[in-house]
Amino acid sequence: MRDLYTARLNSGELHADPAQEAVLAEFDRILTGLEAKPEKRGLFRRKTQVDAPDGLYLWGGVGRGKSMLMDLFVESLDVPVRRVHFHAFMQEIQAGLHEARKANVEDSLAPVVEQVADGLRVLAFDEMQITDIADAMIVGRLFQALMDRGVVIVTTSNRVPDDLYKNGLNRQLFLPFIDLIKDRLVVHELASPRDYRQNRLSGSKVYFTPANAAARAEIDAIWKDLTGGGGEPLVLTVKGRQVTLPAYRNGVGRTTFHAVCGQMLGPGDFLAIADAVRVLIMEDIPRLGRSNFNEAKRFVTLIDALYEAKVRFICSAADEPESLYIEGDGAFEFERTASRLREMQDADWGKD
Repeated sequence: MRDLYTARLNSGELHADPAQEAVLAEFDRILTGLEAKPEKRGLFRRKTQVDAPDGLYLWGGVGRGKSMLMDLFVESLDVPVRRVHFHAFMQEIQAGLHEARKANVEDSLAPVVEQVADGLRVLAFDEMQITDIADAMIVGRLFQALMDRGVVIVTTSNRVPDDLYKNGLNRQLFLPFIDLIKDRLVVHELASPRDYRQNRLSGSKVYFTPANAAARAEIDAIWKDLTGGGGEPLVLTVKGRQVTLPAYRNGVGRTTFHAVCGQMLGPGDFLAIADAVRVLIMEDIPRLGRSNFNEAKRFVTLIDALYEAKVRFICSAADEPESLYIEGDGAFEFERTASRLREMQDADWGKD
């Protein structure tokens, strides 16, 4: 992987960063371990675990290049690998457990692990975080079973392991998972002083009006710059409900006003969105008033959640913030939201 990183430096796609270069050895350690021949054992020596190198838990502040390094790592692999956002993966696991329980399987986790691990050597997660108690109660057994099958787990996170599921319900039952991470994954902090995502947005326009074809083209360009293009839906589970962002990649979510504010969502759902993304792109915000009062209230709550979480907000709207909501109940209260929308456009907003 170091060779690939160096090639990108030489081409000008990347800029030298000592903090990023310091973690390359860990990625190369995993690559070398995956290439090693398995140990030969005698005829009567039974093995219950598959040899595999320790994984990697790469944590640090937003925009430091964790996802970019993961991209290079996955590109360097010559073994079966799956890269997936952690939220989406746990949603898949919970669905598999539900099906196994309906079939009265004694250990509902076993067939789920079997399906995930079949032929797989590496699981690469983006942005590990635990917010749901259902996930917290099974993730330890899940990871242990996957690693026993020889699956190497590499993950990024904005949190040090000890802060996972912090203040969560029955957290004491979750603590063995933190010990498992420390035992089976190398924990490495990416302590770069540079926030590359903020740097890319610094000085760039982030509020586009009117919401027309020109605005969409501008937003398309920002999306490609921040994510490299592509993306897949991100499904969050909040108290049994599913909250979906139509496109997600590298910590950046993309949606429309109707897809979020046109749904029966509440504060907990918007907090989950703010916790899951570092940048949110929302298109086609309409004028607000009596005709869409409920949608307007949800939009206000969403902006409050994004503001408090310091999530960068990029959008296209029918008018300037001060002119979005000028009549009807709630127009006065919207003045705070308009002020926040203005503040969030500042090039330095959201920086630590």
